[in-house]
Amino acid sequence: MKRTKNEPPAQTRARRRSLAAQLADPVRTYLATEAGSAGLLLAAVVVALGWANSPWSGGYESLWATEASVSLGDAELSMDLKHWVSDGLMALFFFVVGLEVRYEASVGSLAGRRRVLLPAAAGVGGMVVPAVFYLAIAPWGEAAGGWGTVIGTDTAFMLGALAVVGPRFVTQLRVFLLAVTVIDDIVAVSVIGLVYSDTVHPLPLLAALALGAVLAALTPLGAWRAAPYLLVVLALWLATLASGLHASIAGMLGGLLIPAHAPAPEAVDRATRLARAFRQSPRADVGLSARLGLQRAVSVNERLQLMLHPWASYVVVPLFALANAGIDLRGGVLGSALSSRLTWAVVVGLVAGKLLGVWGGARLGTRLRLGRLPQGVGPGHVVGGAVLSGIGFTVSLLIAGLAFDDPALRDRAVVGVLLAAVFATALGWLAFHLAAVLRGETDADLPRVLDRPVDPARDHIVGPVDAPLTLVEYGDFECPYCARATGVTRELRERFGDRFRYVFRHLPLPDVHPHAVLASRAAVAAAAQGRFWQMHDLLYEHQDRLEFEDIAAYAIEIGLDIERFLDDIDDEGTAERVRADAAGAEASGARGTPTFFVGDRRHTGPYDAETLAGELEESEARASPWLDL
Repeated sequence: MKRTKNEPPAQTRARRRSLAAQLADPVRTYLATEAGSAGLLLAAVVVALGWANSPWSGGYESLWATEASVSLGDAELSMDLKHWVSDGLMALFFFVVGLEVRYEASVGSLAGRRRVLLPAAAGVGGMVVPAVFYLAIAPWGEAAGGWGTVIGTDTAFMLGALAVVGPRFVTQLRVFLLAVTVIDDIVAVSVIGLVYSDTVHPLPLLAALALGAVLAALTPLGAWRAAPYLLVVLALWLATLASGLHASIAGMLGGLLIPAHAPAPEAVDRATRLARAFRQSPRADVGLSARLGLQRAVSVNERLQLMLHPWASYVVVPLFALANAGIDLRGGVLGSALSSRLTWAVVVGLVAGKLLGVWGGARLGTRLRLGRLPQGVGPGHVVGGAVLSGIGFTVSLLIAGLAFDDPALRDRAVVGVLLAAVFATALGWLAFHLAAVLRGETDADLPRVLDRPVDPARDHIVGPVDAPLTLVEYGDFECPYCARATGVTRELRERFGDRFRYVFRHLPLPDVHPHAVLASRAAVAAAAQGRFWQMHDLLYEHQDRLEFEDIAAYAIEIGLDIERFLDDIDDEGTAERVRADAAGAEASGARGTPTFFVGDRRHTGPYDAETLAGELEESEARASPWLDL
């Protein structure tokens, strides 16, 4: 599993390679959730090992061997608790993974061919090389069948380790590792389904395929509630289980078939109107309409992620660890494992194989110009992340349980997985430390400081030029979220008065908004005649009418010299001014619109008036700490 808060609630993002999208809110939330669950996962491992090696170890074995049944009429499904965790709860785990993969491929870090090629190269390398290393050490006998144990990465554990041993700020590195592990998850589940499943029964398999088709058709048919999707996914899981395929296939496939999309501006507007109606008339029926309106504005994929991520992170994965990490190491078991080729095949495959595979795949991909590393991520960061990807845990334990019928072999593989997690964490710390000392690669994050200070002679400023409170916005005149943010800035001016100045800088996103560059040049041309803010307001009021003739009409409306205005729009100096602002946005870490800077620090939270006002007051307190004395 993979995947911070404090991202603006809505933002227009660029698709250009030089202005890659800022992290989407679901991705950032996911990262924080998984990193936070790592501690609980580690605790589950410690409890499992302690219990299995205690005088009460018999209770551990008997607990997970306890049969549990679910029946409806004459139909009954019965498995022991360990299989309910591995075949039931882990299907939920992979369902959440599938949802995330579909989201990333649709609107996230893997949207677009250029974004997926480099992580794909690193991900494929991070599976092929470990498998080769494993088979080079354990090439024959039953042990050879466990090669799949070394292909997976447990991103929850990896992100937890990254938070402890990595740089202070690692947002961009997390994005890259997330994209790599998306590829990892797809291949790992495919291997589980094709290599480690039982005999396949055709009729239930055909039923599962039909249910997949039904799931894919729900969205085109207009289904927007979560319940129909969950019911079909449950039926898909039952059919897959009956077919003999491992249930993880149903989870991953179910998640992949539920589409994701960015909230449509019209749906957001409708939800906003309904919420305002409830505030004015707080009745149950109005509240229900507001709630449904808010739900319809967000894709089913994202709503299911929000609902299921905590369960997968804080319940499913720790329970799986508790059920599978409990090895009785007494009676020479540990000594036998440490002298076994199988154990060291797992360790070398996960630690050395992942390091060379992920790093080598990324290196080869950049050499072949398949893509480039995210801004702020250096080669040393990639080495550290590649080492940490050797923490295979969840998928590795699952495949080890499927690959080995012999309990002795299974225990040796599990010991190898646990040792690999320890070694990978220690070597990851060393890699990040050396990258910082030898290469100066510290934070793996976007810039957070305004690249060019506010210049009253150049910037568009409203308010006193020497005001102590400064808010800088990088905006796009065709961005609907920027238009809504104008009301926020007005509230702040009313609240702080002459203590506040607002600065607007241009970040047109022409791949998203075809009229954005023309609108920015028109605003600059209007500024040459002292009418920037009048043109600014008209452009935002008429976002749906930004053709050349419309803009010329706005120039006449605000009393500009139209001939001079038209000449200035086409002037190279005007174009250069817009390009300079966009370059400053790039250097300052702005990747979408609107992006705000409080003082000279990039703001990464919601941009409502109260939040920004609090940030502004905090910035003033930091600048003048003596005021608190």
